Amino acid sequence: MGLVTAVTWTIAALAGVYLLYFWLSAGGLRRAKVTRFPMALVFSHPALAVSSLVCWAAGLITGSRALAWAAFGGLAVAALLGFAMFTRWLGAGRHATGGRRVPVLAVTLHGLAGLATFTLVFLTASAARVF
Repeated sequence: MGLVTAVTWTIAALAGVYLLYFWLSAGGLRRAKVTRFPMALVFSHPALAVSSLVCWAAGLITGSRALAWAAFGGLAVAALLGFAMFTRWLGAGRHATGGRRVPVLAVTLHGLAGLATFTLVFLTASAARVF
């Protein structure tokens, strides 16, 4: 189950990196202080996801259930932040960012891979053995 989780986490991360690149290249940092996606929200989502990945990998390597549950907790908060961005995006009518339309396929792939990762990390943390 660890390998499948790594694959889904990688897919979610790659789609997320693409979306972050898209946001930055469309002027995400140069906007006014009050935007649809505040910088704290945009940067805390991947920061929590990456730190959760580190905890999860360490939990797999050491067999520590505490690290696996820490990864799940961090991922849960990252998922809530991602859901907040998703609902803001939907509420704004998915407007174009800097004259470019937000790639719906990347958003969908990121969300579905993130949901699969969240479920697999929970199942991994719940298992009798972490491996």
